[in-house]
Order: sequence, then structure tokens, then C-alpha cells
Amino acid sequence: MISTSNIGLRYGEQKLFENVNIKFSHGNCYGLIGANGAGKSTFLKILSGEIEANTGEVNITPGERLAILKQDHFEFDEYEVLKTVIMGHSKLYSIMEEKDALYAKENFSDSDGMKAAELEFEFSELNGWDAEFEAASLLTGLGIAEDLHNKKMQELNGTEKVKVLLAQALFGHPNILLLDEPTNHLDIKSIKWLENFLLDFENTVIVVSHDRHFLNKVCTHIADIDYGKIKIFVGNYDFWCQSSELILQMAKNKNIKMEEKIKDLQNFIARFSANASKSKQATSRKKQLEKLNLEDIQPSSRKYPYIAFKPEREAGNELLTVENLTKTIDDARILDNISFRINKGDKIALVGSDGIAKTTLMNILMGELEADSGEYKWGITTSQSYFPSDNTRYFNDIELNLIDWLRQFSVEKSESFIRGFLGRMLFSGEETLKKAKILSGGEKVRCMLSKMMLSNANVLLLDEPTNHLDLESITALNNGLTSFTGTILFVSHDHEFVNTIANRIIEFTPNGIIDKKLTYDEYLESKAL
Repeated sequence: MISTSNIGLRYGEQKLFENVNIKFSHGNCYGLIGANGAGKSTFLKILSGEIEANTGEVNITPGERLAILKQDHFEFDEYEVLKTVIMGHSKLYSIMEEKDALYAKENFSDSDGMKAAELEFEFSELNGWDAEFEAASLLTGLGIAEDLHNKKMQELNGTEKVKVLLAQALFGHPNILLLDEPTNHLDIKSIKWLENFLLDFENTVIVVSHDRHFLNKVCTHIADIDYGKIKIFVGNYDFWCQSSELILQMAKNKNIKMEEKIKDLQNFIARFSANASKSKQATSRKKQLEKLNLEDIQPSSRKYPYIAFKPEREAGNELLTVENLTKTIDDARILDNISFRINKGDKIALVGSDGIAKTTLMNILMGELEADSGEYKWGITTSQSYFPSDNTRYFNDIELNLIDWLRQFSVEKSESFIRGFLGRMLFSGEETLKKAKILSGGEKVRCMLSKMMLSNANVLLLDEPTNHLDLESITALNNGLTSFTGTILFVSHDHEFVNTIANRIIEFTPNGIIDKKLTYDEYLESKAL
């Protein structure tokens, strides 16, 4: 078990935490959520001891081992992959190193023999004889091929390093596992493997993630950072989100009697409890949910941006025809005779592990890159708006403030209109006068989405639009695209986002594309069958 007593942390005038008293119990998986800047990653670092709080202390049950997902992808470059994973259990690794050093001595003394015997006993107690097998199994499960296990970390690409560091955190069955965005850069197969691993994991997990499907799948509890405090709720992310919104709506409607409010909440809890079978802890979770009352849930202070795309005119039946598009970059064939046709009302998710191919196709369709051969044709009634995966050219070296930046893309130029639009996207007051070039990643994404909304286009192309967004903004964008009456072509690794928006899937594979008129879950099920 891990708990905190009166944890407080300030950076200058900014208060992140104040008198945080919280307990994370054995056997539960806690999703740590909060708005951007609320301190999710910082709190994990306090728990791990990487950052010291201004006040209070962290308490870990004596003898329990804590593991954390490392964020420095270059820290282990000089080590072999298999050895890097085993280093996740520092005590076991140090015993292995000390043993090897002893046995390598030319003059092996009696005292060395006694020491070696002690080390062998400790090694066996820590299940050291299975260490390499366990490390290899973790790597294989995460998609790291066996021929990479003995290579040095510096020989791996960025995605492979992330997987190795995740295997390192999972290695040796830690009592407490801290994971900060563990699904970043993972493919669908690896995410599914991690979900199953955590569902079977019997110890304590605290995870930060912007992947709602992942949080819903693995979490038994939500730890919400709000008002400088952290409060734990039973249930997964969807339950926390919907119940919080329900309480907020009840608070706004003063005419409803309290008895009716309580009944609404109880009915909602009952529905959720009946569907809580995804987790092995479903029975105990249901019992806890049934004990909830109105006072157990508080409405969140966080706000959702207003995201709505309204086409200026309806597109005709001829949307887009792509025929035999081919593109080679640096001697690598990125696109090879790609052909498909987009129909009116299609909401197409481009999926697959080759991100370069998907981005290249988007850039060609938007005229930002020229194909080597093949052609594409947009219908004459279409208008397109594009969200690129790299938006730096729209902001770097630009001295405009936020109002003047957005005014460039608006037919209506009045300041009151621009300010009102920015306000709906959660930019208010002095924030609207910030220089565009100093915006954070999430702020830049909201600006790009504002630009797209002002275009009134009937075809939207989006390449990884959820990157840098908090859960509230992802939810708002998800709802906006679901309600959009036009046509969408998009790339995303967010399972919930893809499944709730797309009605058609195009997967890039080494042997070409697979094109199916299905939802994402239906597509995954068809592949499994």
C-alpha cells in the first residue's frame, strides 16, 4: 500500500497540491486524472521520490517495491535490451552484477565463496533464475522481436525504446506500479497486451493516461486532481465523467426535488454496476457503488471547449477518388499504388503501424506533397480543412497575438467576434493577447481546431488531433466530429475516439490497404475471427 500525509507543493505563487491525504490500496488500479497543468505527472514523481514535496510525506508499506515507467529514452543507451528490463528490479540486478564480478575474479578466495553463496540464496529468493525468461516474455508481449533482446538500447528506434522501458517497469511483479502515459507510441496489439497484463496484475497500479478506452478497461478507481486536492472515486473514467456531469446538471436545476435527484443517481449507479463486468474486481466495485450517495461525488471544476464543425454547404456525391498513388521518400516506398474512393458521409479512420504512410497520404491529398505517380481528384462541391500532425509552421516566428492570429482565418474580422470565439475555446481575458508562438502544445491544438471551425469546410482531414489535449478537450472534439454532418478522413491512436467517430476503416499494411465499411470495434473483431 502507498499513502500520503498532508502533501503540499507550490511553484512560486502556483499551488498544485495542498494537504493531500490519500491512500492507494492493494489490488486496485487508479486512473489519475486532471486538467493540463494540474500536476498529474508531478504527483507521480512525488510518490516515486523523484520530487520532494514542500510539506507532508509519502508512506509505503515496509518491504514493498515501487516501479515507475521511465521517461528518459536515452538513459540506458549503453545497456543491452534484456539487461535494461531486468534493471527494473534494482536489488535483483545489483545481486546479479555482484555475483558476476565475484565469479570473474582470478583469485577466488574462501571468503568470496561464502559471499557468493549468500548472493546465490538472495538471488534464488528473488526468483532470479527466471529473470531472463520473464524479461524476454514481457518484451515479446510488447512486440519487441527476440533478435533485438541482446542489442544495445541505442540501436533501437524511439517506439521500441518506449516498449523496453515499459517492460522494465512491469518486470519482477512490483508491489506498486506507477505508469505515466504508458500507451503513448504503442500499437493496438501492444495496448491490448498491456490491458490484459494490468487486468491480471494483483498489486497496486496508479496510471496517468489520456486514452479513455484504456482507463475504462483497466481502472477500478479514478483519482481526480481538482481544487488542489485529490479525491478517489469508485469506478472507471466513464462512470466518473457521467456521474460528475449528472450531479452538475442536478445542481443547476433547483426545481427538482432532492428525492428525485437521489433516485436519478441511484438508477444511474445501478445501470453502471450492471455493466461493470469488464474488470475482475466487478463484484467488489458493484458493492462499493451501491453505497454511493450524492455527497460522494462533486461536479468537476474543469471546463469543456465548444467544438462544432458546420459545413457552409452540403457536398455532392462525388467526394474524392484516389488512383494508384505511389510515393518514395529516401529510397523507401511509402505508398505503393494506393487506390480508394470516398463517398458522401464517410468518416474514415486511417489505421496501421506505419504513421509515415498515413501522414504522407494526407499531405498529398492537401497538395503539400507531390506523388511520384498516380492521381487523386476532389469533387467540385467539396471544401477541405486540414489538421496536420506537425503544426509548427503556423506558429513559429509569428509575432501575432492570439486574436490577430485567428483573425487571419475568419471572414468576420471584428474583435468582439474573435474574442467570443476564443472564449468558447477556453481562451479568455489576457490569454487572448498571448503571442501565438509561445502557446503550449494543447493551446496550439485548440487554435488549429478554431481555424478549422471557421473554415466551414464540408471535408475534414485530421492527423493525430488528440495529441497534447486533455481529456475534456478530447471529449469535446470527439463529440464535435461525431455530430459533424460532412465527411472526415482522420488518423488517431485513441481507441474510443476512432470507434465512436469512424464508420469506415482503411488499414495500411505491408501488403497494401484493407478497406472495410465497419466501426473500429467491428473491424478488430473481424480481424480476430
